[in-house]
Amino acid sequence: MLMNRGLNGIRESRNCKAQKYNSGVVRKRRRLLMQYEAVIGLEIHAQLSTETKIFCGCSTEFGSAPNTQTCPVCTGLPGVLPVMNKKAIEYVVRTGLAVDCTISPVSRFARKNYFYPDLPKGYQISQFELPLCDGGHVDITVDGTTKRIRLNRIHLEEDAGKNIHEGMGSESSVDLNRAGVPLMEIVTEPDLRSSQEAVEFMKKLRSIVRCIGVSDGNMEQGSLRCDVNVSVRPVGTEELGVKTEIKNMNSFRFVEKALDYEIKRQKQVLNEGGKITQETRLYDVNAGSTDPMRSKEESHDYRYFPDPDLMPIEIAPAWVEEIKAGIGELPAVRRERFIKEYQLPEHDADMLTAERATADWFEEVVKLGGKPKTVSNWIMTDIFKHLKETNKEINETNLTPEHLASLLDCIESGAVSGTMAKSDVLDEIWKTGVMPEVIIKEKGLVQMSDESELEKIVDIIISNSPGEVERFKGGEAKLMGFFVGQVMKETKGKANPKVVNELLRKKLS
Repeated sequence: MLMNRGLNGIRESRNCKAQKYNSGVVRKRRRLLMQYEAVIGLEIHAQLSTETKIFCGCSTEFGSAPNTQTCPVCTGLPGVLPVMNKKAIEYVVRTGLAVDCTISPVSRFARKNYFYPDLPKGYQISQFELPLCDGGHVDITVDGTTKRIRLNRIHLEEDAGKNIHEGMGSESSVDLNRAGVPLMEIVTEPDLRSSQEAVEFMKKLRSIVRCIGVSDGNMEQGSLRCDVNVSVRPVGTEELGVKTEIKNMNSFRFVEKALDYEIKRQKQVLNEGGKITQETRLYDVNAGSTDPMRSKEESHDYRYFPDPDLMPIEIAPAWVEEIKAGIGELPAVRRERFIKEYQLPEHDADMLTAERATADWFEEVVKLGGKPKTVSNWIMTDIFKHLKETNKEINETNLTPEHLASLLDCIESGAVSGTMAKSDVLDEIWKTGVMPEVIIKEKGLVQMSDESELEKIVDIIISNSPGEVERFKGGEAKLMGFFVGQVMKETKGKANPKVVNELLRKKLS
């Protein structure tokens, strides 16, 4: 018995020591978990807004019935020859100039060989060794910090067709309307460190290509898509980790969510002692995760070689200067001008210059006499709200700069209240395009500014609210809003707020 007790005591002592050792190891391991940072590079594909495809005369219009915008060239039939679309080259050069690229004097097309059902030729005509544009940069601002994101290159290639799986049962169909649409690929250096930076870069680039008129940047229709290359590495090191590629994302929100998931996944794999596999992954929107698609190819896997049917492109310096002269004011430059010239806050300037049409519209209203900050407030709140509800651009509606300038004049002169202007009048302009002064007169929205008439109403409100009057005089200044509201209710919103406030202050003092 004594011996057994002694042995049990030894076992218990050893178990306690083992538990203490293991818990210490766990704590130490937790302390030693490596701190990683993300390294992100983007490959952004923008369909160019040319009327015809890159090597044939087929239309690039979106939304036509499947396989109705095709010909022997874009369907890859034997014996056909491609003919270069000069406008596509011009648009890439214009983009390169807008982001400070070096325009290559000589460029060349290559065949990128791979098999996929939506690639009828069995190869894609792209660029490899001699792209149209080298280098360049885009500046982004995240959390108040501005950062320069370097570009590696911009090149031109043909888009592939589209595989259709939904509604096909166990089969798939191929629509070749998109095959041969000119596609511009913008490749960044691995300078991005977070999903927020990646999204901000995409927004800035989308704003630029829309501003200079080379792409509509419509992500829902697939004219702006993004492949993301992401790896993680220990903080403080320079060597790049093993990367994965997330393919074909056409939403800012999806890019952010996919990156956040993939960065977290890679960190977890490495902290658990695993290794990252170089592969291509897809983002599952419903699950919010990235899933393996295939192993990641290297450039040599595509067996690039110069396309024998296309001559090298020589870019004349005079043509480059001609393109440069037609670019106009870029969003970043215009933003700074809006801040200095119109004394606008940075947020206002960001919102107004994100789209060229919006910036032009704003400046036109200011030229017609609108106060810059007032015009900005109207655009960013009420007008943007209507645009979102109707899914339209600002220059596609019945509302013109002349309408807003006239409406602001009506408010300034006291012809209509700001509340009525923002609801009844603006809504009617949006529907009909009738000038505001006509709407105000026809709908009986003329503001009551007659002091003697309003004084009678104020007297009645004060007389019917003895309790509130006593509390107001006792120090509850916020009750002024109650009295104003009662007058507005009585006049159905037509009373001039300025006159009402002056009368109430005089009566209640």
